[in-house]
This record gives sequence, structure tokens and C-alpha cells, in this order.
Amino acid sequence: MTSTKASTFLALARSRRKGPERVHPLVYVVLLVVGFVSIIPFLWMLTTSVKEYGDTISLKLWPWPPFGTSQPRFDNFIEAIRIIGVDRETGLPLFVRYVLNTLIVTGIIIASTVTTSVLAAYAFAQLNFPGKNVLFIIVLTTFMIPEELILVPRAVMMNKNYLNWYNTFLAIVAPSLASAFGIFLIRQFFLQVPRELFDAARIDGAGHLRYLLTIMVPLAQPAIVTLALLEFIWSWNEFRWVQLVTASANMRTISVGLVGFLQTEGGPQTHLAMAVAVMVVLPIIVLYLFTQRYFTEGIVTTGLKG
Repeated sequence: MTSTKASTFLALARSRRKGPERVHPLVYVVLLVVGFVSIIPFLWMLTTSVKEYGDTISLKLWPWPPFGTSQPRFDNFIEAIRIIGVDRETGLPLFVRYVLNTLIVTGIIIASTVTTSVLAAYAFAQLNFPGKNVLFIIVLTTFMIPEELILVPRAVMMNKNYLNWYNTFLAIVAPSLASAFGIFLIRQFFLQVPRELFDAARIDGAGHLRYLLTIMVPLAQPAIVTLALLEFIWSWNEFRWVQLVTASANMRTISVGLVGFLQTEGGPQTHLAMAVAVMVVLPIIVLYLFTQRYFTEGIVTTGLKG
């Protein structure tokens, strides 16, 4: 469900167009080239994941018929999971443990980030309190600080001499429980909602919490889904932080586990590593396909000005 004001703006913009816009053919050529170059690494990963080891080291681009005699090795995925090993505590394959850890971490981060972003964005967009603009600037400033500058200090804080959270889920999720970007994104959407809507809700006896949950959150669904999708991608692919604050294999997430798989004895087996990479990236692709409409709508509408 989108904002009525935003929908009206888009409808008016479309109705004022005199005809279809003409795009220079060179633009399409450039887009095709850029798209093709961008997808090459993914296609290489996909094809390598079903190759035999000999075809991988011989750099055969297409070893299957009609240009070769090999057959696709879909059992590479099972073999990769077997080679990664077994968790001694639970008896589960380490790959399954990595996936479970990643799902736990990602779920906690998404739930916390969406909740804190919605509450803070509502305060910055709808409420008036002393120092609101200064506080919002401070929030944006934290978003602009390079992560590399605070990576080591945060890791030191997780040590036993401070918080004593090292090698725990708390250490992994703590820095990502709130997001300055999420606050900014949701606030921009909330600013599109007419103030008259809140006045009408107050006449009906609704307070701030009821107004937020029953009106603002449903209107901001595209922006919220966009934030959740971005947080899922960032959390699922997080590597540096997880590697810094974890020590045991049963606390690692899938991205760190993949790097450990590449460092196994006997040298990296590229075809099996790519099989693991395909399994890692598949949930992101599937989730994006299901939320693409909300993602596009959220990006477009949060860019409008009321």
C-alpha cells in the first residue's frame, strides 16, 4: 500500500507525458554491455559449480556437449557439504550450522533494525521536540563514518576485559541492531504522508502508537520491505566483523565458513567452492525476486518530496 500523495504525484507525472520518451540506441548498447560484464562472474560461478575438477583446472569454459564430453556434476553440492565437515556438538554438517547461525543473526538484525528505524523515523518525521534537527544530523553523521575506522575499537570492546561478548551471538549482532541509513530511509517516506491524516486520526481518538501501527506502517510497507531486504543482504554477506569476533567454527556464519573451506588442506577445490557459493547466494536471489516490486517502489517513493 503506497502513500496517496505519492500515488497521485506519479499519476500526474505520467498523465503529463506527451508521448513515449525516445532513448538513443547507444544507451541500450551501453546498458547491454554493462549488464553482460556484470553477470559474467555469476555465470562463471554457476557453471564452475557443476564442473569436474579436471575441467576446472584446465580452464575449459564449456566442457559439456556439444563442445565437450563431460557431464554436469550436480553432486558437487553434496560433496562440498560433506568436505566442510561435521559440528562435534550437534552432529550436524558444519554447512548446516553455518546456515542456521546466519539465519539467526540475520533474523535478529532485521527485526531490530526495522523496529528501531520505524520508531526513530516516526519521531523525526512527525514529532516536535527540542534538538530534533541536531539529533538527526548526529544520526546521519554516524552513517557517514567509514566502518574501517571503528572496526577495531568495536572488536576490542567485545573482549573479556570489557563486555566479554567475544565468540557469542551478542558480539555479532550488537553493532547492527540500529541503522542510521534505515532511519533516514523510513523518515523520507514518512515525510510524504500529509499532516492532515494525523489530525483526522486524532479526532477519531488515535494516539501516536495507534496511528503509527495502523496507518503509517502500512503506508510505508515498500520502504520497510526495502530496508529489510537490504539488511538481509548486508547481514547474510557480512564477513569482516564475524571473522573478528568469533573463534570457534560453530559460531561462524556462511560467508566466513566459505573462506575456511577455501583454505582446506590439499589446496582449494574451486568447483566445490563455487558449489558452496551458489548455495550461499541463492537465498538472496530468491528473496529479491519475491520482493522486487516493493524494493523498486520503496526506492522511487522515498525520493519524492512533499
